[in-house]
Amino acid sequence: MRCSTMQRTLKKWLWLIGALTVIAALLYHERNSAMLAGFSWQKLGASLANVNYGLLALALGTVFVSYALRAARWLGFSRYMGKARFWNVYSATIMGFAAIFLLGRAGEPVRPLLIARKDRLPVGDSLGVYVLERIFDAAATVVLAACALLAIPRRSLIAAGQQSSALLRDARLAGWALFGGLVVLIALLVYFRMRGAKALRARLQRWHKRKGWRGRLATLIDGFSEGLQAIRSAKDLFAAVSYTAVHWLVMALVYFWVIRSFGSRGGELEFRGAVLVLAFTMVGSVVQLPTVGGGMQLSTFLVLSVIFGVEKEPAAAIAITIWVISFAAVTIVGLPLLIREGWSMGALRRLAHEEGVQEERGKHETLRDIDAIKRAGETRQ
Repeated sequence: MRCSTMQRTLKKWLWLIGALTVIAALLYHERNSAMLAGFSWQKLGASLANVNYGLLALALGTVFVSYALRAARWLGFSRYMGKARFWNVYSATIMGFAAIFLLGRAGEPVRPLLIARKDRLPVGDSLGVYVLERIFDAAATVVLAACALLAIPRRSLIAAGQQSSALLRDARLAGWALFGGLVVLIALLVYFRMRGAKALRARLQRWHKRKGWRGRLATLIDGFSEGLQAIRSAKDLFAAVSYTAVHWLVMALVYFWVIRSFGSRGGELEFRGAVLVLAFTMVGSVVQLPTVGGGMQLSTFLVLSVIFGVEKEPAAAIAITIWVISFAAVTIVGLPLLIREGWSMGALRRLAHEEGVQEERGKHETLRDIDAIKRAGETRQ
């Protein structure tokens, strides 16, 4: 019995070491990305050598505050579906983001499934809350980008003369266009919530029985509709908007502190400049460019170097540091939590895969299915 326990513990530690090796390999992989091509590695090393580590530590701690804000917002969204506890949602949120880092986009369904399992909440409703969360985050992206574009200072643009004026004018026009698009989106959401949801779901009822894109689309619309049911009053809407606003302002502080930790090499950006960097990074995070590198890092690099005139080497160093702190660092806590909960890489991968299969059938995984996948993973360990 003791030997078996020791073997299981050894396997878990080996898995942890392997995961940390993967993180190191991913960082090494970035050496070939577009933003690291054709510049001095000596300058890059110099940019990293004199960083203010106190500000980086502050940024790292603040990232986990942002996960707490996400958990609090989730509690507000899910309060009509059953009782959820903050620590369960918070730990599952951290584990879910760690799964996204380890599995890529395929790991996105893991977080709502883990949250549902923690407090035995309906899986369909939890996935609906996830869809609603994405809508609020997308709206936050639009607001941040619009505000930053409208407030972008002329001196931050590296172009000169007429070209600078034209770029500034185009940026402000883009900001107003984003605000206009957001108003239209809000109007459509209000109409869908008040009138269109039931009619559309009734028309798509037959699609739930079909496989492929029809079943997936019907499931997505159902999740969207179920998520909107979490907003039942002006108080619910105000709470959701408040948590979203505070969360992304906290993340803007993270970006600001990381950039300022590089001193003058980071271009001495003001806070609104960091907001613009965050907005571009949020847009870029949905894109992965093969052979070029992650869209998140590349978009951060481009906005720093092209718009704010930061040298390529410090811009690349800042982009990678932001990626590590705001995304990769969640594994520091997420991996031990996953190991303690008994989740293996294989079980997480299977969980994400099975949810994708069920979505194509117009369904979702059940709590019993999730428990079975976890037990099977523990058995293999």
